[in-house]
Amino acid sequence: MHIPFDNSYAALPDAFYTRVSPTPVKAPKLLAFNGDLAKILGLSAPEMAEVAETFAGNKIPQGADPLAQLYAGHQFGNYNPQLGDGRAILLGEVIDTNGLRRDIQLKGSGRTPYSRGGDGRAWLGPVLREYVVSEAMHALGIPTTRALAAVATGEDILREQGLLPGAVLTRVAASHLRVGTFQVFAHRGQTDDLQTLTDFAISRHYPDASGPMDLLRAVCARQADLVAAWMSVGFIHGVMNTDNCSISGETIDYGPCAFMDDFRMGRVFSSIDQQGRYAFGNQPNMAIWNMAQFATALMTLRDDKEAALEEATAIIHAMPDQIEAAWLKRFAAKIGISNPDSADTDLIQSLLDLMQKDGADFTNTFRALPTAAARDQFSDRAAFDAWTQEHSARTAAEPDAVATMNAANPAVIPRNHRIEQMIVAATAGDMAPFQRLMSAFATPFSLSDADLARPPSQSEIVPATFCGT
Repeated sequence: MHIPFDNSYAALPDAFYTRVSPTPVKAPKLLAFNGDLAKILGLSAPEMAEVAETFAGNKIPQGADPLAQLYAGHQFGNYNPQLGDGRAILLGEVIDTNGLRRDIQLKGSGRTPYSRGGDGRAWLGPVLREYVVSEAMHALGIPTTRALAAVATGEDILREQGLLPGAVLTRVAASHLRVGTFQVFAHRGQTDDLQTLTDFAISRHYPDASGPMDLLRAVCARQADLVAAWMSVGFIHGVMNTDNCSISGETIDYGPCAFMDDFRMGRVFSSIDQQGRYAFGNQPNMAIWNMAQFATALMTLRDDKEAALEEATAIIHAMPDQIEAAWLKRFAAKIGISNPDSADTDLIQSLLDLMQKDGADFTNTFRALPTAAARDQFSDRAAFDAWTQEHSARTAAEPDAVATMNAANPAVIPRNHRIEQMIVAATAGDMAPFQRLMSAFATPFSLSDADLARPPSQSEIVPATFCGT
């Protein structure tokens, strides 16, 4: 298999990474391969056996320059001075058929110097979760890393649940530069390396930026759009640590993530988020907090500290309005308004209040708004009828309101109970549920399988999600 590598990160100074090869696995077996993405990346038509060997880490393709990246990060608000790729190895980069530079990374490919006592492996469940959810997010039009391949290793790995089947995910990203990548050099006082990283990030992602504050401004804008996009589909990232915050503006690291069923602003799924730091409704605040940490790192590059602080503060303080504007645009479209104004916020919020009061299903309520079925989501139907009258009056001047709603509201999303059922089946050797989900989520705005739009029954509810490490 030919992969047209064109590596740039590997040309950075040694302080940025450690060169390390994947640890070979016992019996690689290809579980899933994203042929459409492979074509975009310019990969030659490969034999499936070779795909399994390559993306398990057993065979290093020509032109690859495997390495584990260094970064730090705030984890639930606490700074960890050294993290890094503890179970991921960057094979290299390609320039795809659209002219975009992309990382190709193996996740679960063995120990690295940053493993901190871990085994460097991944088990099958989180690998398939990330594969399904990241590809669903892509189909929803939300910036995200993507899945190229999933390979079973033929080896069991030990987790709290006991021995579980191992797997490796091949992930594709605009880059794997994180806020934590900048933090590690700023914290260590390695100003030259931080400047090199900043120049690299600007060249790769924001070529119009003229310096660190311009970079901060651009990343803040991307993060504002991203968090509004998440909220518009009821997505909860679950672990918005600074090491999981990509400066490219892509969704990265699908650990304890989830999509809401019944609407709750304070909804938390992550088993480790006991205080609700990363609850659904707190995600805008956390995006701003993460960008403040990014600003703190970048300010160390400026000699004029007082002026740098003033400029960075203004950029961060602008974020709430940016997020609100992006949120309004997204949610206005969900109720059929293509050109919203600030007065529409109250109309949207009043619907959300009714949904929260009744625990209405987030996805199904919005999807049903053009029909009478939306009323069935509410016990206080008189209140919903009153809202509908206001809504009808507002959208009377929107000739394409129904089309706008249908384009903004998916019919199906990766519901937690379906993901868990898929993982249980795959662990037992049955990949049919995985294939069913992948088929449905490829076209999330059309309903090809009505059962996948059904909320969980009481016995199917998944109360918490877990990190795969």
